[in-house]
Amino acid sequence: MEHEGPHAAEAHPDGGAMTYPLVSLYALMLAAAGLPLYIHLPQFASVQLGINLAALGVILLVVRLFDLVQDPVIGWIIDRWPRAQGIFGLAAALGLAAGFPLLFGLERGDQVVMQLVACLLLLYTSYSLGSILLYSRSASLARRPGPAELVTVATYREVGSLAGVVLAAIAPSVLVALGASAAGYPAFGIALGLLAVATGILSRPIWRRPAPAGRALSSAGLAESGALRLLVLGLVNGLPLAITSTLFLFFVEDRLALAGAAGPLLILFFLGAGLSIPVWSRVARAIGARTTLGIAMPLAILSFAGSALLQPGDLWLFAAICLVSGAALGAETLLLPAMFSIALARSGLQASLAFGIWALAGKLGLSVAAFIVMPMLAWQGYVPNQPNDAAALAMLTFLYAVLPCGLKVLGTVLVWRLPREVGAMRREGDPIRPPPRRA
Repeated sequence: MEHEGPHAAEAHPDGGAMTYPLVSLYALMLAAAGLPLYIHLPQFASVQLGINLAALGVILLVVRLFDLVQDPVIGWIIDRWPRAQGIFGLAAALGLAAGFPLLFGLERGDQVVMQLVACLLLLYTSYSLGSILLYSRSASLARRPGPAELVTVATYREVGSLAGVVLAAIAPSVLVALGASAAGYPAFGIALGLLAVATGILSRPIWRRPAPAGRALSSAGLAESGALRLLVLGLVNGLPLAITSTLFLFFVEDRLALAGAAGPLLILFFLGAGLSIPVWSRVARAIGARTTLGIAMPLAILSFAGSALLQPGDLWLFAAICLVSGAALGAETLLLPAMFSIALARSGLQASLAFGIWALAGKLGLSVAAFIVMPMLAWQGYVPNQPNDAAALAMLTFLYAVLPCGLKVLGTVLVWRLPREVGAMRREGDPIRPPPRRA
Protein backbone atom coordinates (compact mmCIF):
# COMPACT_ATOMS: atom_id res chain seq x y z
CA MET A 1 0.00 0.00 0.00
CA GLU A 2 1.29 3.52 -0.85
CA HIS A 3 0.50 6.77 0.88
CA GLU A 4 -0.93 9.48 -1.29
CA GLY A 5 1.29 12.40 -2.09
CA PRO A 6 4.90 13.09 -1.25
CA HIS A 7 4.22 14.32 2.21
CA ALA A 8 1.93 11.63 3.54
CA ALA A 9 4.15 11.12 6.58
CA GLU A 10 2.69 14.33 8.05
CA ALA A 11 -0.54 12.47 8.72
CA HIS A 12 1.21 9.84 10.77
CA PRO A 13 0.22 9.47 14.44
CA ASP A 14 3.43 11.16 15.63
CA GLY A 15 2.03 14.33 14.08
CA GLY A 16 5.50 15.61 13.22
CA ALA A 17 5.55 17.98 16.22
CA MET A 18 8.37 16.18 18.05
CA THR A 19 10.18 14.83 15.02
CA TYR A 20 13.01 17.37 14.90
CA PRO A 21 13.78 17.43 18.66
CA LEU A 22 13.88 13.61 18.58
CA VAL A 23 16.28 13.78 15.62
CA SER A 24 18.50 15.98 17.81
CA LEU A 25 18.23 13.51 20.68
CA TYR A 26 19.18 10.52 18.54
CA ALA A 27 22.11 12.45 17.04
CA LEU A 28 23.22 13.46 20.55
CA MET A 29 23.26 9.81 21.61
CA LEU A 30 25.34 8.79 18.59
CA ALA A 31 27.85 11.60 19.03
CA ALA A 32 28.18 10.95 22.77
CA ALA A 33 28.84 7.31 21.90
CA GLY A 34 31.26 8.02 19.06
CA LEU A 35 33.64 10.36 20.92
CA PRO A 36 34.75 7.82 23.59
CA LEU A 37 35.69 5.33 20.87
CA TYR A 38 38.26 7.81 19.51
CA ILE A 39 39.26 9.95 22.48
CA HIS A 40 38.81 7.98 25.72
CA LEU A 41 39.40 4.41 24.55
CA PRO A 42 43.21 4.51 24.06
CA GLN A 43 43.83 5.91 27.55
CA PHE A 44 41.33 3.55 29.18
CA ALA A 45 42.74 0.46 27.48
CA SER A 46 46.37 1.29 28.18
CA VAL A 47 46.08 2.68 31.72
CA GLN A 48 43.11 0.85 33.21
CA LEU A 49 43.42 -2.48 31.36
CA GLY A 50 47.20 -2.60 31.06
CA ILE A 51 47.23 -3.35 27.32
CA ASN A 52 50.52 -2.21 25.77
CA LEU A 53 50.34 0.37 23.01
CA ALA A 54 51.63 -1.94 20.28
CA ALA A 55 48.94 -4.54 20.98
CA LEU A 56 46.31 -1.83 21.29
CA GLY A 57 47.31 -0.44 17.91
CA VAL A 58 46.79 -3.85 16.28
CA ILE A 59 43.42 -4.28 18.02
CA LEU A 60 42.18 -0.87 16.88
CA LEU A 61 43.44 -1.43 13.33
CA VAL A 62 41.60 -4.76 13.01
CA VAL A 63 38.37 -3.41 14.50
CA ARG A 64 38.45 -0.25 12.38
CA LEU A 65 39.06 -2.25 9.22
CA PHE A 66 35.99 -4.33 10.06
CA ASP A 67 34.06 -1.12 10.74
CA LEU A 68 35.24 0.35 7.45
CA VAL A 69 33.92 -2.47 5.27
CA GLN A 70 30.67 -3.07 7.14
CA ASP A 71 29.14 0.37 6.48
CA PRO A 72 28.01 -0.27 2.87
CA VAL A 73 26.63 -3.65 3.98
CA ILE A 74 24.61 -2.00 6.74
CA GLY A 75 23.33 0.58 4.25
CA TRP A 76 22.26 -2.17 1.85
CA ILE A 77 20.43 -4.00 4.65
CA ILE A 78 18.50 -0.85 5.62
CA ASP A 79 17.51 -0.27 1.99
CA ARG A 80 16.55 -3.93 1.57
CA TRP A 81 14.18 -3.95 4.57
CA PRO A 82 12.80 -0.39 4.82
CA ARG A 83 9.84 -1.40 6.99
CA ALA A 84 12.24 -2.60 9.68
CA GLN A 85 13.71 0.85 10.33
CA GLY A 86 12.08 0.97 13.78
CA ILE A 87 13.79 -2.30 14.67
CA PHE A 88 17.10 -0.99 13.32
CA GLY A 89 16.80 2.28 15.28
CA LEU A 90 16.05 0.48 18.53
CA ALA A 91 18.69 -2.20 17.92
CA ALA A 92 21.39 0.46 17.46
CA ALA A 93 20.43 2.15 20.72
CA LEU A 94 20.27 -1.11 22.68
CA GLY A 95 23.62 -2.22 21.26
CA LEU A 96 25.20 0.98 22.58
CA ALA A 97 23.30 0.59 25.86
CA ALA A 98 24.81 -2.85 26.39
CA GLY A 99 28.25 -2.17 24.94
CA PHE A 100 29.43 0.82 26.96
CA PRO A 101 28.80 -0.55 30.46
CA LEU A 102 30.52 -3.76 29.34
CA LEU A 103 33.45 -1.89 27.79
CA PHE A 104 34.18 0.52 30.63
CA GLY A 105 33.46 -2.19 33.21
CA LEU A 106 36.31 -4.39 31.93
CA GLU A 107 39.13 -5.27 34.31
CA ARG A 108 42.64 -6.59 33.80
CA GLY A 109 42.91 -10.31 33.17
CA ASP A 110 43.95 -13.04 30.76
CA GLN A 111 40.82 -12.65 28.62
CA VAL A 112 40.70 -8.86 28.56
CA VAL A 113 41.91 -8.52 24.94
CA MET A 114 39.19 -10.82 23.58
CA GLN A 115 36.61 -9.10 25.78
CA LEU A 116 37.75 -5.71 24.51
CA VAL A 117 37.48 -6.83 20.87
CA ALA A 118 33.96 -8.22 21.44
CA CYS A 119 32.79 -4.98 23.07
CA LEU A 120 34.28 -2.85 20.30
CA LEU A 121 32.69 -4.92 17.54
CA LEU A 122 29.30 -4.51 19.21
CA LEU A 123 29.77 -0.77 19.69
CA TYR A 124 31.12 -0.02 16.22
CA THR A 125 28.33 -2.00 14.55
CA SER A 126 25.63 -0.36 16.68
CA TYR A 127 27.06 3.11 16.07
CA SER A 128 27.27 2.56 12.30
CA LEU A 129 23.73 1.17 12.15
CA GLY A 130 22.26 4.15 14.02
CA SER A 131 24.32 6.74 12.15
CA ILE A 132 23.60 5.44 8.64
CA LEU A 133 19.90 5.08 9.47
CA LEU A 134 19.62 8.62 10.82
CA TYR A 135 21.46 10.30 7.94
CA SER A 136 19.77 8.29 5.21
CA ARG A 137 16.25 9.01 6.51
CA SER A 138 16.48 12.80 6.11
CA ALA A 139 13.80 12.85 3.40
CA SER A 140 11.28 10.90 5.47
CA LEU A 141 12.03 12.91 8.62
CA ALA A 142 11.45 16.26 6.87
CA ARG A 143 8.04 17.74 7.63
CA ARG A 144 7.70 19.18 4.13
CA PRO A 145 9.31 18.34 0.77
CA GLY A 146 12.07 20.59 -0.45
CA PRO A 147 15.80 21.26 -0.11
CA ALA A 148 15.37 23.96 2.55
CA GLU A 149 13.54 21.52 4.82
CA LEU A 150 16.34 18.97 4.44
CA VAL A 151 18.73 21.64 5.68
CA THR A 152 16.42 22.16 8.66
CA VAL A 153 16.58 18.42 9.44
CA ALA A 154 20.37 18.60 9.17
CA THR A 155 20.45 21.63 11.49
CA TYR A 156 18.64 19.80 14.27
CA ARG A 157 20.77 16.70 13.69
CA GLU A 158 24.13 18.48 13.78
CA VAL A 159 23.27 20.67 16.77
CA GLY A 160 22.37 17.47 18.62
CA SER A 161 25.62 15.84 17.49
CA LEU A 162 27.79 18.66 18.71
CA ALA A 163 25.95 18.77 22.04
CA GLY A 164 26.68 15.06 22.40
CA VAL A 165 30.37 15.61 21.66
CA VAL A 166 30.67 18.32 24.32
CA LEU A 167 28.80 16.23 26.90
CA ALA A 168 30.97 13.18 26.24
CA ALA A 169 34.14 15.29 26.40
CA ILE A 170 33.42 16.67 29.86
CA ALA A 171 31.51 13.75 31.41
CA PRO A 172 34.45 11.71 32.79
CA SER A 173 35.94 14.74 34.56
CA VAL A 174 32.54 15.67 36.02
CA LEU A 175 31.99 12.11 37.22
CA VAL A 176 35.42 12.03 38.90
CA ALA A 177 34.61 15.32 40.63
CA LEU A 178 31.41 13.70 41.90
CA GLY A 179 33.43 10.85 43.42
CA ALA A 180 33.50 8.22 40.65
CA SER A 181 36.37 5.73 40.83
CA ALA A 182 38.76 4.35 38.16
CA ALA A 183 39.08 7.74 36.42
CA GLY A 184 35.29 7.83 36.10
CA TYR A 185 35.16 5.21 33.33
CA PRO A 186 32.75 2.63 34.87
CA ALA A 187 30.29 5.40 35.79
CA PHE A 188 30.76 6.92 32.31
CA GLY A 189 29.87 3.58 30.70
CA ILE A 190 26.70 3.28 32.78
CA ALA A 191 25.73 6.89 31.99
CA LEU A 192 26.15 6.27 28.25
CA GLY A 193 24.13 3.08 28.55
CA LEU A 194 21.25 4.86 30.32
CA LEU A 195 21.32 7.63 27.70
CA ALA A 196 21.09 5.04 24.92
CA VAL A 197 18.18 3.21 26.55
CA ALA A 198 16.23 6.45 27.05
CA THR A 199 16.96 7.56 23.50
CA GLY A 200 15.97 4.22 22.00
CA ILE A 201 12.58 4.38 23.73
CA LEU A 202 11.85 8.09 23.22
CA SER A 203 12.90 8.17 19.55
CA ARG A 204 10.62 5.35 18.39
CA PRO A 205 8.06 7.76 16.81
CA ILE A 206 10.50 9.05 14.21
CA TRP A 207 11.07 5.54 12.85
CA ARG A 208 7.32 5.09 12.38
CA ARG A 209 7.38 7.68 9.63
CA PRO A 210 7.23 5.70 6.36
CA ALA A 211 10.57 5.21 4.62
CA PRO A 212 10.67 6.62 1.08
CA ALA A 213 10.78 4.18 -1.80
CA GLY A 214 13.45 4.75 -4.41
CA ARG A 215 15.55 3.40 -7.24
CA ALA A 216 18.36 1.01 -6.37
CA LEU A 217 21.69 2.75 -6.04
CA SER A 218 24.13 2.52 -8.94
CA SER A 219 27.35 4.24 -9.95
CA ALA A 220 25.53 5.78 -12.92
CA GLY A 221 22.80 7.08 -10.63
CA LEU A 222 25.35 8.56 -8.24
CA ALA A 223 27.15 10.32 -11.08
CA GLU A 224 23.95 11.54 -12.70
CA SER A 225 22.60 12.99 -9.45
CA GLY A 226 25.79 14.87 -8.54
CA ALA A 227 26.18 12.73 -5.42
CA LEU A 228 29.42 11.20 -6.73
CA ARG A 229 31.03 14.65 -6.88
CA LEU A 230 29.91 15.23 -3.31
CA LEU A 231 31.43 11.91 -2.23
CA VAL A 232 34.79 12.97 -3.68
CA LEU A 233 34.44 16.39 -2.03
CA GLY A 234 33.53 14.77 1.29
CA LEU A 235 36.65 12.58 1.19
CA VAL A 236 39.01 15.43 0.24
CA ASN A 237 37.41 17.86 2.65
CA GLY A 238 37.43 15.34 5.50
CA LEU A 239 41.18 14.78 5.31
CA PRO A 240 42.17 18.10 6.96
CA LEU A 241 39.86 17.44 9.92
CA ALA A 242 41.14 13.87 10.19
CA ILE A 243 44.75 15.06 10.25
CA THR A 244 44.19 17.85 12.77
CA SER A 245 42.10 15.56 15.00
CA THR A 246 44.97 13.05 15.04
CA LEU A 247 47.55 15.71 15.88
CA PHE A 248 45.58 18.17 18.02
CA LEU A 249 46.90 17.04 21.41
CA PHE A 250 50.48 16.91 20.10
CA PHE A 251 50.26 20.40 18.58
CA VAL A 252 48.77 21.99 21.69
CA GLU A 253 51.10 20.38 24.22
CA ASP A 254 54.40 20.17 22.32
CA ARG A 255 54.29 22.84 19.61
CA LEU A 256 52.38 25.51 21.58
CA ALA A 257 53.60 24.34 25.03
CA LEU A 258 50.08 24.67 26.45
CA ALA A 259 49.99 21.63 28.73
CA GLY A 260 46.54 21.04 30.19
CA ALA A 261 44.79 23.39 27.75
CA ALA A 262 43.84 20.81 25.11
CA GLY A 263 40.54 19.83 26.74
CA PRO A 264 39.11 23.36 27.10
CA LEU A 265 40.36 24.30 23.62
CA LEU A 266 38.69 21.23 22.11
CA ILE A 267 35.41 22.12 23.81
CA LEU A 268 35.77 25.70 22.52
CA PHE A 269 36.24 24.33 19.00
CA PHE A 270 33.03 22.29 19.18
CA LEU A 271 31.13 25.16 20.78
CA GLY A 272 32.14 27.34 17.84
CA ALA A 273 30.78 24.71 15.51
CA GLY A 274 27.53 24.24 17.41
CA LEU A 275 26.78 27.94 17.80
CA SER A 276 27.43 28.59 14.12
CA ILE A 277 25.11 25.92 12.74
CA PRO A 278 21.82 27.86 13.06
CA VAL A 279 23.53 30.83 11.38
CA TRP A 280 24.82 28.77 8.47
CA SER A 281 21.39 27.16 8.13
CA ARG A 282 19.72 30.55 7.62
CA VAL A 283 22.44 31.70 5.24
CA ALA A 284 22.14 28.51 3.15
CA ARG A 285 18.38 28.92 2.82
CA ALA A 286 18.97 32.48 1.61
CA ILE A 287 21.86 32.02 -0.84
CA GLY A 288 22.20 28.25 -1.36
CA ALA A 289 24.39 25.58 0.19
CA ARG A 290 27.11 25.71 -2.47
CA THR A 291 27.67 29.46 -2.08
CA THR A 292 27.55 29.18 1.71
CA LEU A 293 30.25 26.50 1.69
CA GLY A 294 32.30 28.67 -0.64
CA ILE A 295 32.17 31.42 1.99
CA ALA A 296 32.77 29.18 5.02
CA MET A 297 35.67 27.07 3.82
CA PRO A 298 38.12 30.01 3.43
CA LEU A 299 37.63 30.55 7.19
CA ALA A 300 39.20 27.14 7.72
CA ILE A 301 42.05 28.04 5.37
CA LEU A 302 42.75 31.22 7.37
CA SER A 303 42.63 29.20 10.59
CA PHE A 304 45.20 26.68 9.35
CA ALA A 305 47.45 29.46 8.06
CA GLY A 306 47.19 31.29 11.39
CA SER A 307 48.05 28.12 13.32
CA ALA A 308 51.29 27.77 11.35
CA LEU A 309 52.41 31.24 12.52
CA LEU A 310 51.74 30.78 16.24
CA GLN A 311 54.49 30.83 18.82
CA PRO A 312 54.72 28.77 22.06
CA GLY A 313 52.37 30.16 24.69
CA ASP A 314 49.94 31.82 22.24
CA LEU A 315 46.88 30.58 24.14
CA TRP A 316 44.42 33.34 23.33
CA LEU A 317 45.33 33.50 19.66
CA PHE A 318 44.86 29.75 19.33
CA ALA A 319 41.58 29.96 21.26
CA ALA A 320 40.34 32.45 18.67
CA ILE A 321 41.51 30.13 15.89
CA CYS A 322 39.61 27.25 17.52
CA LEU A 323 36.42 29.32 17.48
CA VAL A 324 36.83 30.34 13.84
CA SER A 325 37.80 26.88 12.63
CA GLY A 326 34.91 25.43 14.65
CA ALA A 327 32.53 27.80 12.88
CA ALA A 328 33.89 26.63 9.52
CA LEU A 329 33.39 23.02 10.60
CA GLY A 330 29.79 23.86 11.52
CA ALA A 331 29.04 24.82 7.91
CA GLU A 332 30.70 21.70 6.52
CA THR A 333 29.09 19.18 8.88
CA LEU A 334 25.70 20.80 8.28
CA LEU A 335 25.74 21.32 4.53
CA LEU A 336 27.74 18.50 2.96
CA PRO A 337 25.47 15.66 4.21
CA ALA A 338 22.42 17.84 3.50
CA MET A 339 23.56 18.43 -0.10
CA PHE A 340 24.16 14.69 -0.44
CA SER A 341 20.60 14.01 0.80
CA ILE A 342 19.19 16.60 -1.60
CA ALA A 343 21.03 15.08 -4.57
CA LEU A 344 19.78 11.58 -3.72
CA ALA A 345 16.20 12.78 -3.13
CA ARG A 346 16.07 14.71 -6.41
CA SER A 347 17.14 11.60 -8.27
CA GLY A 348 14.84 9.27 -6.34
CA LEU A 349 17.75 7.06 -5.23
CA GLN A 350 17.70 4.87 -2.15
CA ALA A 351 19.78 6.64 0.47
CA SER A 352 20.98 4.08 3.00
CA LEU A 353 23.59 2.32 0.87
CA ALA A 354 24.71 5.73 -0.37
CA PHE A 355 25.23 6.95 3.19
CA GLY A 356 27.00 3.69 3.99
CA ILE A 357 29.49 4.62 1.27
CA TRP A 358 29.59 8.19 2.65
CA ALA A 359 30.47 6.83 6.10
CA LEU A 360 33.13 4.59 4.57
CA ALA A 361 34.70 7.61 2.84
CA GLY A 362 34.87 9.51 6.14
CA LYS A 363 36.47 6.62 8.00
CA LEU A 364 38.86 6.04 5.12
CA GLY A 365 39.99 9.64 5.60
CA LEU A 366 40.81 8.94 9.25
CA SER A 367 42.79 5.85 8.27
CA VAL A 368 44.69 7.68 5.53
CA ALA A 369 45.48 10.53 7.92
CA ALA A 370 46.98 8.19 10.51
CA PHE A 371 48.88 6.32 7.79
CA ILE A 372 50.43 9.57 6.51
CA VAL A 373 51.17 11.65 9.58
CA MET A 374 52.46 9.14 12.11
CA PRO A 375 55.34 7.77 9.98
CA MET A 376 56.32 11.30 8.89
CA LEU A 377 56.51 12.47 12.50
CA ALA A 378 58.53 9.40 13.48
CA TRP A 379 60.86 9.99 10.51
CA GLN A 380 61.73 13.43 11.93
CA GLY A 381 62.27 11.96 15.41
CA TYR A 382 59.21 13.46 17.07
CA VAL A 383 58.35 11.95 20.48
CA PRO A 384 55.10 13.03 22.22
CA ASN A 385 55.41 14.84 25.56
CA GLN A 386 59.20 14.93 25.32
CA PRO A 387 61.68 17.68 24.34
CA ASN A 388 61.85 17.77 20.53
CA ASP A 389 64.28 19.53 18.22
CA ALA A 390 63.35 22.23 15.70
CA ALA A 391 63.07 19.80 12.79
CA ALA A 392 60.58 17.58 14.61
CA LEU A 393 58.43 20.55 15.66
CA ALA A 394 58.60 21.99 12.14
CA MET A 395 57.27 18.71 10.76
CA LEU A 396 54.49 18.76 13.37
CA THR A 397 53.56 22.30 12.28
CA PHE A 398 53.64 21.33 8.61
CA LEU A 399 51.39 18.32 9.13
CA TYR A 400 48.96 20.06 11.50
CA ALA A 401 48.62 23.40 9.70
CA VAL A 402 50.26 23.62 6.27
CA LEU A 403 49.20 20.29 4.72
CA PRO A 404 45.54 20.68 5.83
CA CYS A 405 45.58 24.23 4.48
CA GLY A 406 46.53 22.95 1.03
CA LEU A 407 43.90 20.21 1.16
CA LYS A 408 41.26 22.73 2.21
CA VAL A 409 42.19 24.95 -0.76
CA LEU A 410 41.62 21.93 -3.02
CA GLY A 411 38.29 21.29 -1.29
CA THR A 412 37.23 24.90 -1.86
CA VAL A 413 38.05 24.60 -5.55
CA LEU A 414 35.93 21.44 -5.75
CA VAL A 415 33.03 23.28 -4.09
CA TRP A 416 33.06 26.05 -6.68
CA ARG A 417 33.27 23.48 -9.47
CA LEU A 418 30.05 21.81 -8.33
CA PRO A 419 27.09 22.39 -10.64
CA ARG A 420 25.06 25.30 -9.30
CA GLU A 421 21.93 23.17 -8.93
CA VAL A 422 23.68 20.71 -6.57
CA GLY A 423 23.62 23.25 -3.75
CA ALA A 424 20.46 25.09 -4.73
CA MET A 425 17.82 25.43 -2.04
CA ARG A 426 15.08 26.19 -4.52
CA ARG A 427 14.78 25.15 -8.10
CA GLU A 428 11.66 25.91 -10.11
CA GLY A 429 9.67 22.79 -10.87
CA ASP A 430 11.83 20.68 -8.54
CA PRO A 431 10.49 20.81 -4.96
CA ILE A 432 12.00 17.36 -4.23
CA ARG A 433 8.96 15.22 -4.40
CA PRO A 434 10.29 11.73 -3.74
CA PRO A 435 8.72 8.56 -5.04
CA PRO A 436 5.65 7.30 -3.13
CA ARG A 437 6.45 6.00 0.34
CA ARG A 438 6.04 2.43 1.40
CA ALA A 439 3.56 1.77 4.18
